[in-house]
Amino acid sequence: MNASLQRRHLLGVALAGTALHHAGALAQAAWPAKPVTMIVPFPAGGGTDAFARPLSAAFTRITGKSLVIDNRGGAGGTLGASIAAKAQPDGYTLFMGAVHHSIAPAMYPKLDYDIEKDLIPMILVASVPQVLVVNPKRVPGNFQDFLKQVKASPGKLNYGSAGGGTSHHLAGELFKQQTKTFITHIPYRGAGPALNDLIAGNVDMMFDGLGSSAAHIKGGRIKALMVAGAKRNPAFPDVPCAAELGLPDYNVTTWYGVWAPKGTPADAQKAAIEEIRKSVNTDEAKAVWANQGAEFPDLSGNAFDSFVKGEIRKWAQVVKASGAKLD
Repeated sequence: MNASLQRRHLLGVALAGTALHHAGALAQAAWPAKPVTMIVPFPAGGGTDAFARPLSAAFTRITGKSLVIDNRGGAGGTLGASIAAKAQPDGYTLFMGAVHHSIAPAMYPKLDYDIEKDLIPMILVASVPQVLVVNPKRVPGNFQDFLKQVKASPGKLNYGSAGGGTSHHLAGELFKQQTKTFITHIPYRGAGPALNDLIAGNVDMMFDGLGSSAAHIKGGRIKALMVAGAKRNPAFPDVPCAAELGLPDYNVTTWYGVWAPKGTPADAQKAAIEEIRKSVNTDEAKAVWANQGAEFPDLSGNAFDSFVKGEIRKWAQVVKASGAKLD
């Protein structure tokens, strides 16, 4: 190869390298360049789904790329979390977890993932109070009537949950501890199946996130006796809060957030957080959140990480104090 041809060859290689560099930069800037999968660690119809699916619809409309919901229920939400922790960290697999995943470390001693090390906290998208709901045919009357019945017949009534170690389970254990009552726990493979059995009358009650119960309360299929916390929820102003019913320390919140597998590129994380934030702030999503009595905390990155660490410490103390165990 003569000198002239060699110079042309080197110039061509340099130009090709520059083009590839720019193409790579454009690909990163254009996230999402293809459909994104969001693993939801509970069956369809539960509280996580109540926020994941409206988020998916808004995200798809805004970005032009699908946000595909992949329901992977089981083991109190830890099965789906394990799958997400081991997923390819290419920016196209996300995980929508919940308060349950801050409880799991205290309830499952042999988890095959570490939520603080194997998953990257991205953004907290929804926060809703827990609500005590009953099948009105099996548990008639108001909260005071219910409490009298529970105290008169320990263990006769039962409550369904999304699984052992979930916030539904621990909310029930905390309630029993504070009211000095006993109610039989029946774990399911997610809030959706538990709610279906509550509506059908196969279980008596649930301590559920308001997000998944809201539509059924409004439809009269189940009845809300109490909302956790020190104030009534604007979406259900007629439902008394725990504080006014004599339980000032019964404050349980169900929250939902998005993580990514460890190793996910920083640019993809940043873009995903921004697109999720835009999606939740659409008029359509705001209406869904308000209808379910939910707030959008909008904690992201380090702020969300600190929040999760605090929740892990809090729930470890609740588990220890209540003596809760997996059934």
